Amino acid sequence: MFRNHIKISLRNLWRNRKVSAISIIGLSVGLACGLVIFLLVTYLFSFDRYHTKADRTYWIVTDIRQDNVIPTDATPRPLGDILRRNFPFVEHVVRLENMFGRVMSVPDGKGGYAKKFEESRNLCFTEPQFFDVFDTEWISGNPKTALVAPNTVVLSERYAEKYFGSDNPVGKTLRFDNQTDLTVTGLVKDLPSNTKLRYDVFISYATIPALLGNQGKQAMQNWEGVSTLCFATLRQGVSVDRLVSSLNTIRQKYLTTQEARKLTFHALTLDNLNHNPQYGGRAPRPILYALIVVGLFLVMAACINFIYLATAYALKRSKEVGVRKVVGSSRGQLIRQFMTETALVTFAAVFLSLLLAQLALPLLNQALAVLHADLSILNVFKPNALLWFVGLIAGVVLLAGFYPSLVMARFNPVAALRAGYGQLTAKQVGSVSVRRGLVVIQFFITQLFIIGVIVMMAQVRHMQKTNLGFQKEAILMIPVPANNSLKQDVVRNQLQQIAGVEQVALCAEPPASHRRIPVPFRYDTHTETEKFPTAVKVGDKNYVSLFGIKLVAGRNFLNNDTTNSEALVNVTMVKQLGLRAPTDVLGKQLNIWGGTKTIVGVVNDFHISELREAIPPTTILNYYSENHMAALKLNPANLTATVKSVETNWNALFPEHVFKADFVDDLLNQFYLTERILLGLAEVFSLIAILIGCLGLYGLVAFIAEAKTKEIGVRKILGASVNELMWLFGREFSRLLVIGFLLAAPVGWFLMNGWLRGYVYHISFGWWVFAVTLLTTVAITLLTVGYESMKAALMNPAKALKTE
Repeated sequence: MFRNHIKISLRNLWRNRKVSAISIIGLSVGLACGLVIFLLVTYLFSFDRYHTKADRTYWIVTDIRQDNVIPTDATPRPLGDILRRNFPFVEHVVRLENMFGRVMSVPDGKGGYAKKFEESRNLCFTEPQFFDVFDTEWISGNPKTALVAPNTVVLSERYAEKYFGSDNPVGKTLRFDNQTDLTVTGLVKDLPSNTKLRYDVFISYATIPALLGNQGKQAMQNWEGVSTLCFATLRQGVSVDRLVSSLNTIRQKYLTTQEARKLTFHALTLDNLNHNPQYGGRAPRPILYALIVVGLFLVMAACINFIYLATAYALKRSKEVGVRKVVGSSRGQLIRQFMTETALVTFAAVFLSLLLAQLALPLLNQALAVLHADLSILNVFKPNALLWFVGLIAGVVLLAGFYPSLVMARFNPVAALRAGYGQLTAKQVGSVSVRRGLVVIQFFITQLFIIGVIVMMAQVRHMQKTNLGFQKEAILMIPVPANNSLKQDVVRNQLQQIAGVEQVALCAEPPASHRRIPVPFRYDTHTETEKFPTAVKVGDKNYVSLFGIKLVAGRNFLNNDTTNSEALVNVTMVKQLGLRAPTDVLGKQLNIWGGTKTIVGVVNDFHISELREAIPPTTILNYYSENHMAALKLNPANLTATVKSVETNWNALFPEHVFKADFVDDLLNQFYLTERILLGLAEVFSLIAILIGCLGLYGLVAFIAEAKTKEIGVRKILGASVNELMWLFGREFSRLLVIGFLLAAPVGWFLMNGWLRGYVYHISFGWWVFAVTLLTTVAITLLTVGYESMKAALMNPAKALKTE
């Protein structure tokens, strides 16, 4: 019997190959999207959950309290050591520090270097306990002792090959930042991509004091600096509440009253590393849940296509059903027959969806390069994923096949055999209201996607075009590894002489960057620290003019001497201090960074970070010891040649270092990386939702045109115009489109307004969003419905009536 069902199903699918192709393509696209989203969400939820002790390991973070609360992902250096020594219920504690923009060199044995590498993200200082807390596969070396001594380093496989080729790296020497020799004491397998702690160079934490110079030991006991990532693994059966209580005890016992008022410690589960945006997580849970809903919507849209096409085309099969019932087929047998057809369509769609997903995943991996994404279609065949995928296929078969099968199986055989083609009632072929409802849902999903894309496109464009308060075009940032003022003067003068370089400023960073450390200060004669901190930017006298930051009162720095006695503040700082005019702050004292500065100028507000955050009170200082970068204003006429000349001169000045250059506008684009990824996904999924909707509408209007052939012929003979005949099709779909819009508009407004509230500076959600959505949907519907309805309206009426 099953073999017979298969044979008849294949014949029916071939006989109605047009609608079969539409159903298969629609289902395959929907399933491919669901599959890709499932793989993506599963991957992002898997971050740092593979560790054996993940369920009892906690990430300790610090909130810095000033006028407001500033969350940070790190802790003061002493905290981890105190936890380890004084609280036995803590099994392991590991501290970890990042150092960006450092140089790792491979000595050539002759006093020089065989290779030099600038390491920005893959290097960390950590303790031997790292390998007790986080699962790491060792190739050689002892994990218990490899990082105990200072000046030791453990490498990953890929970095061992990068530095030493195929040679065994253990026992070899690397030079860190041209000042410290490190001995390789271990080799580990490359860490998987689904971890936020994906390092390749592990330097012993005991190396840090010597790198910090004379104040190194004191700095290791400093509670004011918040620079160390800290993780604690509790013993089996210990509640996290004990850890939280211990953190409060440490705060009260070891910190001064002022420090305790300023710092609060929290214990977070490991999954917060990737999911908590407050502390640097790049995959917030709400976004992942939204992606799941998007995937369900797309699969549902594809199923809806199948359902209303199958019920509509049931008219063609009325006599088949009538004959089957007359010769003794039961309703159950008919349902099994039609469910078999649905299963065949679904299996064909599944095969095609796997191919589509395989084509899409490399593009998605490329778009998510910042997360080191390594998504593969083979992940579907892992036990948990395979169970989900089989469940999805079964769900699609049931969702898409059960209702149409039930509709056709309940045909009255007498009515089916007596009726001519297209003469069964709406009730007999399934409720018209059900099909209309399904079309409305289709329009609702499509228009919801369009609203989302329009708002996201407008917001991203707004962020890219917003006046940041400073210039960013044709400004090149390069490192300056010179910590004395005389060498910096040489660098400034030599770079200024390069053809194409219009101006040079030495600084710590551009005006807007990811670095934002709140700095406490005292104003004028106040004896207490102000209730709010200030952000600090460091730059020389050319900094303000090069970046086009506007002075509104006072003057700029006069020179680049080493006294560092002057400061500039922004307008927000003046307002926060309760002063009426910018001139009121001039000449006043600012006690900051352990010294007293005189405020000599006030600058206009400028953004120091992404548009999610408000512009804070900001201070610009002239500290030569903090000038780690040079900003070069270039003539746009010949950028490539100028950058090449800059590199040549820089290499002559700093032969032991690695040249790296970035344009400011490229650096700022990294602020909007998450938004651009989301926008790209939204655009793709919107196009897919539109494609699925168009396929369904096209198939439905083609069927209606075929079913109304006789009616159209009669109307033409009686004098109906082409426009009137086309309105037969347009009237029905226009009503459903408007209903779908009325449902999508409030839902879209609610969702996208919530998304926009995450930005301090955002677009206004106006009526134009709904107007563009409606016009776009109307245009798409006209193009989809118009072709078949025009073809039907232009048909020769004599031919239509002759056919009937």
